[in-house]
Amino acid sequence: MNASQIINDEMSLEEKLAAIDQAMANAQAVANDEAASRGQVAAPLDPGDLTMCEGCQ
Repeated sequence: MNASQIINDEMSLEEKLAAIDQAMANAQAVANDEAASRGQVAAPLDPGDLTMCEGCQ
């Protein structure tokens, strides 16, 4: 997900946050659909995962 495709400098903070929330909801919906097609349950996305390196997780 590329942030420049979701938000821009002309948006207010509220618009940026709403766009990010919508993008995360869309990503979760895709993950849910993919998991359901495999007969599995998708784990919810954790925004905290985006702020730490893989070694810290």
